Amino acid sequence: MIKQYLEIKQQYPDTILFFRLGDFYEMFFDDARLASRELEIALTGRDGGGSERVPMCGFPYHAADGYISRLLAKRYRVAICEQVEDPAHAKGIVRREVTRVITPGTVMEGHLLEEKQNNYLVSIANDGINYSFAMTDISTGVFMVSAFTGNKGRVRLTEELARLLPAEVLLPLSQAERLSEDLALAGSVTISAYLDEAYDRVQALRELENQFGRDCPGDIKDPGFELTIPAAGALLKYLRDTQKRDLSHIRQINYYHPGRFMLLDASTRRNLELTRSLSDGSRRNTLLAVIDYTVTAMGGRLIRNWLEQPLLEKDEILLRLDAVDELLQQMMIRNDLKELLKGIYDLERLAGRISFGTINARDMVSLKKSLGCLPDLQGLLTKCKAPLLQETGHSIDLMEDLRELLDGAITDNPPLSLRDGGIIKTGFHAEVDRLRLVRQEGKSMLAGLEEQERARTGIKSLKIGFNKVFGYYIEVTRSNLEQVPQDYQRKQTLANAERFITPELKEYEDLVLGAEDRLIQLEYQIFCEVRDQFTGAIQRLQATAAAVARADALYSLAEAAAVGRYVRPGIDGDGKLIIKDGRHPVLEQVLREKFVPNDTIMDNQKSRLVMITGPNMAGKSTYMRQVALIIMMAQSGSFVPAASAQIPLVDRIFTRIGAADDLATGQSTFMMEMNECRAIVQGATKRSLIIMDEVGRGTSTYDGISIARALVEYIHTRIGAKTLFSTHYHELTDLDQIDGIINCNVAVKEDGENIVFLRKVVAGKSDRSYGIHVARLAGLPDEIVKRATDVLRGLETGEGAVETAACRESHRENEAVTLNEREQALLQKLRRLDVLSMTPLEALNQLYHLQQELKTDF
Repeated sequence: MIKQYLEIKQQYPDTILFFRLGDFYEMFFDDARLASRELEIALTGRDGGGSERVPMCGFPYHAADGYISRLLAKRYRVAICEQVEDPAHAKGIVRREVTRVITPGTVMEGHLLEEKQNNYLVSIANDGINYSFAMTDISTGVFMVSAFTGNKGRVRLTEELARLLPAEVLLPLSQAERLSEDLALAGSVTISAYLDEAYDRVQALRELENQFGRDCPGDIKDPGFELTIPAAGALLKYLRDTQKRDLSHIRQINYYHPGRFMLLDASTRRNLELTRSLSDGSRRNTLLAVIDYTVTAMGGRLIRNWLEQPLLEKDEILLRLDAVDELLQQMMIRNDLKELLKGIYDLERLAGRISFGTINARDMVSLKKSLGCLPDLQGLLTKCKAPLLQETGHSIDLMEDLRELLDGAITDNPPLSLRDGGIIKTGFHAEVDRLRLVRQEGKSMLAGLEEQERARTGIKSLKIGFNKVFGYYIEVTRSNLEQVPQDYQRKQTLANAERFITPELKEYEDLVLGAEDRLIQLEYQIFCEVRDQFTGAIQRLQATAAAVARADALYSLAEAAAVGRYVRPGIDGDGKLIIKDGRHPVLEQVLREKFVPNDTIMDNQKSRLVMITGPNMAGKSTYMRQVALIIMMAQSGSFVPAASAQIPLVDRIFTRIGAADDLATGQSTFMMEMNECRAIVQGATKRSLIIMDEVGRGTSTYDGISIARALVEYIHTRIGAKTLFSTHYHELTDLDQIDGIINCNVAVKEDGENIVFLRKVVAGKSDRSYGIHVARLAGLPDEIVKRATDVLRGLETGEGAVETAACRESHRENEAVTLNEREQALLQKLRRLDVLSMTPLEALNQLYHLQQELKTDF
């Protein structure tokens, strides 16, 4: 057995091999040591034919899903090795084979996946200039390809990866290290290096033709499709190599242009907290959490996709807005739609499990219930006036033939396992009915036999029982053993009883168990035949799933509009942005009635760039973010939190909000800030929206002012994008002398030494930062606040800071100190250090060397 294990393990060296032994999965050698540590299960050993015991650990097979989930979360790959023949009929050792390799990107089991989030597996290749790209979610059957070309290809690809957040990225073996570095993948995603030959165009094209038909390349009209062939073909081959089964639910390949949607880089997605909170990475307090009222898992995935890919085509946006408008106005229709959607399960992932052959009888019941809701859902949608709702209704395939098949074939409450029987309805199959009758009659005969034996022996406590080891038996307590007849054959001795069999009992056993075994096998066979009929209808099922998801997403937007008191935005083609009483969609839910709405008016001439001043905590960042979120919501087809809104079509949104040191790459806060600014000025267009918060604060005051001024001038004169620019540098407010730049500030009310943030954005500039007031609000000790006030007063009057007695005494002591030549030389070294150009580690090393020289000197 160990030899068999080692032969199989050699074929899957980069996986943890789950080796099936009876009712357990076992791991051996290094796999056992690793799994024992990662899964916190006991490490034992067994004789393996060598001089030392083989390390081993394991668990019952029915507990595998939980352990697989934990390993995948830690980015391990798991190979499932099953017994592929009946041990009872095996000659020698039972034959075993790996039936599937599970990786983070190839999970099919619903309970291991996020219901409302796709689980993407991405394939990438690079020819030196262009990036070939393909992605799939095998749990739903989606398969899409694209190409990223030209000078900005790498940047566009990293932005797309930031949107998708794939669970796994497949790269050619020879390119894996370089691409991982170029695309900044290391540490953020599971990277799988795959055979170079799989990316060969000829072999890749063959994989595509095998999956989608020989006309596959001709079906895609876009010339960019040719570039996608290596990544797409390799992805299909990887799926076949790991899943080892039919991929019939992947029926359609779609070419898409990320440029058809609003482009958002990773920084913007993070700063705006679209789907993940900055605080804990969850969806709590995100825009998605605010607008997601979906009822089905399919709708949840689609609304997320809509939010992450705002539209650029006005007509498409208007179609969604019309549908949302009707559902918002027609509350009865909206409520009926919600109730119907409640009865529909995850049709996309059920289709995937049908294809994989992993669907069980309870899944089939869920599918039957879902199909039963479709006629009413279709009727409701087709009666609506909005074209998108009507189209959605007509796209639903009622699949009445398949629903009738399920209704007649599968029992309403089947067991979880397909090997326990009780799956097929009475009346569907004559032989199933006959075997059930035989089994039932046999059990009745056994009950009669028990009464007969009690009468014959006079033992009133005699009973007939059953276990899997001995089959049926007659049990007699020790006190009655003298009354046991001669024809009883002793089978087992217990502490207080003896168990016997008789020829007549074995005849009944053969009748009952024979019928039971044949019945279970027949029911499983019939179930597979029913399942196979659905395999041929997967495309119909997927098309219906897409329609249901769209109906659910539109319902969600309408419900969000009703709950949030949102209004329909106008989509303005002439570039004007006019928001009346706009609100932050997330923060207003936290603050409730305390949230202060604000207006925004920007055009392409008089108010294209807005300089925003005001103290920290006054609400500048909230205001800028809410403008971006309102635009994104509108272009996603959602109503928006405002009294009224006129929204221009924005091609990109950039945000430069906050930064932190990246010690791993030696990048300071300021370097990170400048990198983000570079990405903005290189990528923004006249149709973009730019949000910049406190640019330049990571360096000296004069440097910061200079860089901020230069950025504002460049963006305004060279790019022409609508820009919200907040700053503490009051020296920049004179930029309003340039046509198209205006000043706004967040109003503050002074109350003696205290201030009240009014949260209202008003015209004009602020001439104070109120930093000391904010420090007092933050709870700094009074002594510090008072000292800061004295220092500020001295600086403002030009008299310098007021020294305390301690400071003056310290100065006198310092004046008395003279430095020797050695110390003066070290001081000169310190002066010459260019600290701003160093990484944190380099600066620390220099400081260490200087300190060592001082110690040596003394």
